[in-house]
Amino acid sequence: MAAQSPIANGDDPGSLQRLSLIGFDGTIPGGLIVHPDRQNLIYGLGDTVIIEDIGTQEQVLLSEHTNKVTTIAVSKSGKYIASGQMTYMGFAADVIIWNYAERVKHCKCSLHKVKIEALAFSPNDLYLVTLGGQDDGSIIVWNIETKQAICGAPAQVLSAGSASCVVFANNRDDLFVSAGLGTLRVWTLDVTNRKIRPEEVSMGQLKRDIRCMQMSDDDSFVYCGTTTGDLLGINVGSKMFQYIGPEKERFSKGVTAMALLKNGEILVGAGDSTVATVKGKDNAFKRTKKSKKLNQAGEVTSIALRGEGHQFFCGTSKSHIYQFNHSEFKETLVRTAHYPAITDIEFPYGTSELFGTSSFQEICIWHRATTQELRRIVVPNMTCNAIAFSRDGKYIASAWSDASVRFFLPESGKFIFDIKQAHKREVTALALTPDGMHVISGGGEGQVRVWKIKECYTNKGKTYTNELVGEMKEHKATVSCIKVTEDGKSCVTASKDGTCIMWDLERFVRSQIIFANTQFNCVCFYHGQNQQPCQIIASGTDRKIGYWETFDGSTIREVEGSLSSDINGMDITADGKYFVTGGADKLIKVWSYDDGKVTHVGKGHAMAVTKVKICPNSQYIVSVSEDGAIYIWSFPH
Repeated sequence: MAAQSPIANGDDPGSLQRLSLIGFDGTIPGGLIVHPDRQNLIYGLGDTVIIEDIGTQEQVLLSEHTNKVTTIAVSKSGKYIASGQMTYMGFAADVIIWNYAERVKHCKCSLHKVKIEALAFSPNDLYLVTLGGQDDGSIIVWNIETKQAICGAPAQVLSAGSASCVVFANNRDDLFVSAGLGTLRVWTLDVTNRKIRPEEVSMGQLKRDIRCMQMSDDDSFVYCGTTTGDLLGINVGSKMFQYIGPEKERFSKGVTAMALLKNGEILVGAGDSTVATVKGKDNAFKRTKKSKKLNQAGEVTSIALRGEGHQFFCGTSKSHIYQFNHSEFKETLVRTAHYPAITDIEFPYGTSELFGTSSFQEICIWHRATTQELRRIVVPNMTCNAIAFSRDGKYIASAWSDASVRFFLPESGKFIFDIKQAHKREVTALALTPDGMHVISGGGEGQVRVWKIKECYTNKGKTYTNELVGEMKEHKATVSCIKVTEDGKSCVTASKDGTCIMWDLERFVRSQIIFANTQFNCVCFYHGQNQQPCQIIASGTDRKIGYWETFDGSTIREVEGSLSSDINGMDITADGKYFVTGGADKLIKVWSYDDGKVTHVGKGHAMAVTKVKICPNSQYIVSVSEDGAIYIWSFPH
C-alpha cells in the first residue's frame, strides 16, 4: 500500500524543528539504558530514541522510525544502538541500528512483521539478534558489518507459548538465550552454514512466564525473572534448570527488571514498585536487606547500571526515572512525565517559559528551557479535562471528570476551593474571562455555565465564593472547547453535536450559531485590526477546517485539514497570520491563515495529538498526545 502524503493541500511544506521532548516511555521493557560512556541515558519516547546527557540534560533525537519504539539495546562497546518498533498487521516492523558516535543510522533491518519484541548484541559487536512479537514468532541474526541477515528460525516450538526476551553471552559471539511464556531455549550460531540451532532447557514440571534475563559474567548461568515473582537459575552448559527462589519472599506482581552486579548480587525490579537485591548462594536465591518500594511509581520496567553499579537508574511504567546510590540504597526522583493521555495544555498569560498540562489524576507545571517539572497537583482517580490560568496569576482553574471545577495556587499547587457538581456530567471544557472574575464551563451534557468568582475576607484570611450567573442550554452533546474574546463580553463554544455557538456573556443568550456535519473538537477566534473577533475557525471529525464570519455565521472557506484523521487541537497566533493544528494523524501542521495552506509539518508523535499550543511570544509550539508525550517545536515564522 502506498503511503499517502500527510499534506492535504498546498506546496511542499518545510519541516518543523523539534527542540526537545518531555516524557519517557516506561512501558518499554529494559527501555532505559546508561551508555557505556557513563555520560548519557538512552530511552524511547514515541517513534524517537533519545540520547540525553545526564549532567546537562541536552538531548539528541534519533528519528527514523515510523511508529512507536518497543525495544532498545546498546552494544557492549557502546558503538551501536539498536531500536525496534511496532507497526500494523501485515506490515514490516523495522529494526534500526544507529552509529552512536555520529548519531546517524547505520542500517535498517526489515524482515519482521507487526512488532519487534526484543534485541541483543553479541559481545564483540559482530551480530544483532532480533526477536519478533507474537504475530511474527521468528528470531533472526544479523551481521552488523555487512548489514545483512545471516539466518533465522521460529523463536519457539509450535506447542509452546511466545518468546518475549533474549540475551547474548558475554564472552561468545555464537551463543544466546531466548525465553518467554512456556519457552526457554539456548541457541548456537553457525555462521559458516548460516544456521542457528536451538536446544530446549529442561524445566521438568516447572512452568513459568519469563519476562527478563541476565547472563552471568562467565556465561555459565542465565538468571530469569518470572511473572510469579521468583528467579530461576539455568545452567547454560547442561541446559538444565538448577534452582529457584526466593521461596518465602517472592516479589509481588512479578519480577519485571534485572541487573547483575560484579559482587554476584542481582538487582531486581518488581511489578509492585519494589527495587531490591537478591543474593544467589548454595543453589538458592535469598533476598538481602537492601530493598526500597517506590511511591506510586508503577512497575519497575528498567534497571540501568552506571559503570560497575555503584550508581544505577530505574525506569517505571508511570514514566518516572529514579537515580539510586547502591551503598546507601537511597533513591532520587530525577525525571517525571505523564503516562496516560494528556488532555490539555495552557500557558500563563504573557509567559512563554512556563506551561501547564493536565491528565489523569494530575496537573503539571513545566519549565520549557530545562524541560523539568516544577509542580505537580494530584487529585486521585479523577481526570482533569481542561485547565486555565487567571491573568493576574492568582489561581489555576481546572475541569474534572467528577463534575467539579477546582482551583489551585499556581506556585504551591495548594487547593483553594471548588465548585462541586458544576455540571450534571463531567466538566469537559473551561475558560476564564480576562479579568479573572468569571469562569465559563462546558459539560458532557452540553450545557454552558457562567460562574462569578468573588474574593472574601474573614478572620481566617482570604476565601473565595462562587455564584452561578448564567446558563446556556442549546448544545445537545459534549462541549469540547471554549474561547473568550479579549473584552470578555462574548465567547464561542464548540460541541460534539456539530455546532459552534457564539454567546453574549452579558445577556447569556446566543448571538450566532454555526452548523456542520461533524463533531467539533476545537475552535479559535480570528481578530481583525480593531482586535474584535470577526471570524472563527473550527475543526473536528470530518477532517475539514472551516472559516466562518462571526457577524452572520456565513461560511467563508473550507480546507482539508487532514487526509485520514480527526483534528483534535488548534491554536492561532496573536496577529492571526498563522495557525497550528494537530490530530489523530500524529502530525503537527502550521498553516497560513489567508492562504489556507500548510507551510510546515512536524513528525514525531507516535499516538494521536490531543492538543497543540503556540506560546505567547510565538517562538515555540508545544504539542501533547495520547501517550503522554510533550513535544516542543521551533515556530518557523
